[in-house]
Amino acid sequence: MSLTPRAQDLRDWIGRHLDPLEDRDPVDGVRLGADDGRLLSQPPTPAAVLIGLVERPAGYNVLLTRRADTLRSHGGQVAFPGGRRDPGETIWETALREAEEEVGLDRRFVSVAGLSTPMLTHSGYLITPVVGFVDEGFELAANPHEVAEIFETPFGFLMNPENYGRHEIDIGDGTIRHYYEMTHEEQRIWGVTAGILRALYDRLYGAALA
Repeated sequence: MSLTPRAQDLRDWIGRHLDPLEDRDPVDGVRLGADDGRLLSQPPTPAAVLIGLVERPAGYNVLLTRRADTLRSHGGQVAFPGGRRDPGETIWETALREAEEEVGLDRRFVSVAGLSTPMLTHSGYLITPVVGFVDEGFELAANPHEVAEIFETPFGFLMNPENYGRHEIDIGDGTIRHYYEMTHEEQRIWGVTAGILRALYDRLYGAALA
């Protein structure tokens, strides 16, 4: 794939702000403790998602899915392709495998650039975002058991702090959990997915969202 100088410069710039690929257990060095007021009783479960950046004429888009309504966990929510790590995998191999299984994205079309900030969820998963550039020529096919819809959202929109809203919810025992949310073309992006994007924004631009 031949990139324009501007597109190549942006790839290089993003890559310099990411953590390098390291063949290590992603839970190493993670301090267990408070997670929205809760204590984890055991080590977190490693998982990964793919932040796939697709070059389009107007700029980069981010590949996203809407999860199948029938899923027990987070059904109908917007998410990155991803899931828990299998034994023997590196964390970026997990992200590539899950993208193949969920949306049919052949890993040959993905150039992995690096790792963004891991997120420890209240359910005990440590999710490492793997950032990859998706080259032209790929084809997608949703796994109907997991994915209801595949779509793209402009990277510029997702990296604009003015598009984020910050909300809170009482999870039932007096604990207040905060989360970010944004809407693009009727797609509600919130929770863990919005949190991962917020962390990428912080990493790239060095400023917290309001």
